[in-house]
Amino acid sequence: MKSFLRPLALAALLAGCATQRPGNHVELTLVGLNDLHGHLEASRFEDGKAGGIDALAATLQAWRKDDPELVVVGAGDMIGASPAMSAMFADEPTIQALNMLGMRATSVGNHEFDAGRVELLRQAKGGCANSPRPEKACKFNPSWDGAKFSYLAANVIDTRSNQTLLPAYRIDEVKGVKVAFIGTVLKDAPELVAASGISGLQFIDEAQAVNRLLPELRAQGATVFVVLIHQGGYSKARYDQQYCSDLDGDIADVVKRLDPAVRLVVSGHSHTGYLCRVDGKLVTQADKFGHMLSRISLVVDRQTGAVLETSARNIVVEPGKYAGMPEVDALLATVRARSSVELGKPVAKIAVPSISKTLMSNADESPLGQVVADAILASARNWGAQIAFTNTGGIRTALDAGVDNVVNAGQTQAVLPFGNEIVVMNLTGAQILALLEGQWSGSEADKRGLLQVSEGFSYSWDARKPKGQRIVRDSVKLGGAPFDEGASYRVAVYNFLAEGNDGFVTFRQGSNQAATGVRDVDSLRSYLVRLEQDNKPAGTYGAVPRIIRIK
Repeated sequence: MKSFLRPLALAALLAGCATQRPGNHVELTLVGLNDLHGHLEASRFEDGKAGGIDALAATLQAWRKDDPELVVVGAGDMIGASPAMSAMFADEPTIQALNMLGMRATSVGNHEFDAGRVELLRQAKGGCANSPRPEKACKFNPSWDGAKFSYLAANVIDTRSNQTLLPAYRIDEVKGVKVAFIGTVLKDAPELVAASGISGLQFIDEAQAVNRLLPELRAQGATVFVVLIHQGGYSKARYDQQYCSDLDGDIADVVKRLDPAVRLVVSGHSHTGYLCRVDGKLVTQADKFGHMLSRISLVVDRQTGAVLETSARNIVVEPGKYAGMPEVDALLATVRARSSVELGKPVAKIAVPSISKTLMSNADESPLGQVVADAILASARNWGAQIAFTNTGGIRTALDAGVDNVVNAGQTQAVLPFGNEIVVMNLTGAQILALLEGQWSGSEADKRGLLQVSEGFSYSWDARKPKGQRIVRDSVKLGGAPFDEGASYRVAVYNFLAEGNDGFVTFRQGSNQAATGVRDVDSLRSYLVRLEQDNKPAGTYGAVPRIIRIK
């Protein structure tokens, strides 16, 4: 694999390490990681592979030779929506690995709430009792001691106690300087997680949650304030370019409203890499899945506590570049061995090497989106289902096959890692039309994509029309028949959507709701098996658009 650290960048980095500073100036080294999502192994990045918990550990071990007091921090989604080898053990191996890496603190992300607040607290604090998923909890080891690092959530309030669910901040003394790490998750997290799992929690404005803490932090002697936030944006600059001035997206507004005393913001959520400056603040993000680390330098005046300089580099984590940490290598080997038997079990043969989750040309659906929606419908037929919907974001990766195009359990788990249950409900034709019109409303509308729909249901929408008037009414059909706004239809969705998440609140109006007990991944596996048995393996026929966009 080629080296991703360019010679000029390396020279600058080494030069920075050798810089002689006045005696009252001290350089603090922070390392930012975000959106690991339980990726214990290296994964595709550019023209090779990057990341992997073993390579992350090796890289940090090498960097600590330069600065033994280096501090590792995170910006959320360390776990959740994880590959099967971590998800099948309730992500405990990932948290154990982060403990070994010496992570100091991380903000929570929306995916930390995937299994609900009770499970998040168990994962963070330890214990095996009261887990909502006993089939996974404490199955990697018979006991669970929790995270040795701090999960921070300054803007997540338990409405019963009016206190934060998790600590709002952590203060550490680094080289004689008191540094406050403040963590927040995006305030719109309730749109992205199951409502039942966050009942009784309030997600307040990120900037306000941070700013109101500063007097309290100063009273405890903190002079350096670092925000760890699971919220992100985008830049046209390359991930390693210093420094962009075009940062766009929700994070930019939050940063502009932060108190000027905050000089560093470590961000996440948007799965991209950037090094930017916004209103005098350095804002970083390190891609996703452990592909890179943000190596950050803060030069501080010991006497005044003022931050004099901020700088950072995004450095790709190259497997094999540094000598490994034996304990982390051993952990990874154990997880691989323990998971390989179960995840390697064959499920069914498909017709192609991979079924893509990428949207088809000039369409608002993907081949895999259609397969998953059809699988939901097939599993819910016994409950009278006529139509199935699924959200695009719930499909995490392409369905890749192995030898002879055979898909195994791990590959299906990677597509649908959440463990959602299929729910069936009644919606009127008018409610379904309102649901379709609502696909372009809400704060996350431009990111979440349109609902994927099952076979037999189709419609057209006009991109030239204003929101609320885009569905072409006479184009909506079920089984080729015109749609009746006054009729009642039986609809199947995952419980995530049934609770109105991702902004699709119309599902909450569904009557006669019934939980089927069928999990997402089980429905997909059953459907793939049935298609193979019918000699029509998935992917046999090219996907035909069911959603027609009129431009």
